[in-house]
Amino acid sequence: MPDGSDHGCHGGRETLLAAAAAAGKAEQMESLLATYPRGPHDQPQSMCPAFGSLRVGLRMRRVATILSGSACCVYGLTFTSHFYGARRTVGYVPFNSETLVTGALFEDIRKAVREVADPAKYDAVVVINLCVPTASGVPLDRLPKQIDGVRIIGIDVPGFGVPTHAEAKDVLAGAMLRYARTEAERGPVARPRALSGDDGRIALIGELFPADPMGVGAMLAPMGLGIAPQIPAREWRDLYGALDCVAAAAVHPFYTASVREFHAAGRPVVGSGPVGVEGTDAWLSAIGAAANVSAERIDAAKAAALPAIRNALAANPINARITVAGYEGSELLVARLLIEAGAEVPYVGTACPRTEWSEVDRAWLAAHGAHVQYRASLEQDVAAMREVRPDLAVGTTPLVQAAKQAGTPAVYFTNMVSSRPLFGAAGAAALAGIVAAQTRGRERFSQMVGFFSGVGTGEAAGYGWKDVPSDPPGLRDRMRKMREARQRANEAVGT
Repeated sequence: MPDGSDHGCHGGRETLLAAAAAAGKAEQMESLLATYPRGPHDQPQSMCPAFGSLRVGLRMRRVATILSGSACCVYGLTFTSHFYGARRTVGYVPFNSETLVTGALFEDIRKAVREVADPAKYDAVVVINLCVPTASGVPLDRLPKQIDGVRIIGIDVPGFGVPTHAEAKDVLAGAMLRYARTEAERGPVARPRALSGDDGRIALIGELFPADPMGVGAMLAPMGLGIAPQIPAREWRDLYGALDCVAAAAVHPFYTASVREFHAAGRPVVGSGPVGVEGTDAWLSAIGAAANVSAERIDAAKAAALPAIRNALAANPINARITVAGYEGSELLVARLLIEAGAEVPYVGTACPRTEWSEVDRAWLAAHGAHVQYRASLEQDVAAMREVRPDLAVGTTPLVQAAKQAGTPAVYFTNMVSSRPLFGAAGAAALAGIVAAQTRGRERFSQMVGFFSGVGTGEAAGYGWKDVPSDPPGLRDRMRKMREARQRANEAVGT
């Protein structure tokens, strides 16, 4: 194993990529780059990607997670378990330069896996390589595939290889689906706890508001379809139920590896989602066609769902200009719903990549005057907000901060939008309430910006209204003369 002493987080992406390739991880890095392509500005600003994979594992029953990475990274990532109330221990295999270089780290990981893999407690153990172990070539693919019936899943989720934490959810979800698919191909597997639908089931891909799958199930019922277990799954046996669908819906369109597994299982995949009247109409048609449902049943499903959505939009109109930005993957769907409710949405930014599963939504938004920026950077989102001057900016935490400093009402996409229904009539009513509540505060924001204008900014940063230090007499004039003299000296040397 090559020397890992120079492979710290400070080395930069190019250094770490080169180190990973030299350590035998070239194929894995090429696969990640192909599955999760970056944008023109390298990659969006995001939290540690491993946050996404860790979250997926923590939400599953009878699944243990072990992290292999720098102690500071692991310390920060364990925040996830507390934030989401997982009440579950996150395993950690520490290392130093010696264990990394000699290969003892891999042996320590294998020992830890054997100690954790108790079939009475777990169905699977997930081991996640962070940046340094990945760059140093720690070979998780050499771990045993199972121990006493407990599945062992080893994945590399380096910050220099996976662009966003949203896509890291797909890294683990796809790896688990691949493992479960090979199990199902070999013979009988455990039945999921609860299945709905008589003729077939639709698997929803993406983390959704808890009530949304039930709402979608009600829309599908007239077609004789039900909802399969969702991906990411809540327990291992749900993976079999998801794969045993008649079609999958890539509601969040960046789950590229997961879609690959559904295709390998012979299942068609449909993009977009049932948002608004037009979106729901088109989505039900696409799902019906993929599931070989008769035209009569598709029409029955539309007749049952569309009037309620139409009435909800009419009862909750939105008269506002709004910019939308985020990293959840549902940004395009949210923008579609806002536009159908009457809003003007000139800009939609998403940290996720452009895929064929969002192409329907992108085309629809473009036809309705919205610019869609895939792999959007914070700078692009902020620039769009400042140019558009919206009544409401929906976005990430730093975007919300910039908007409020400019006196523009703003809400955090993840906490305010993703925490509410999106599909059907419930989604139409929920979004309108958010917009109405926030846009009413625009005048208040303007008053606050005016009241605090100049306070604690520029040379007075850190000071309030009183006791701001004053310049000594003549200081600015002396400093100006010094700068001019320095400039003349530099010009003389240059000539």
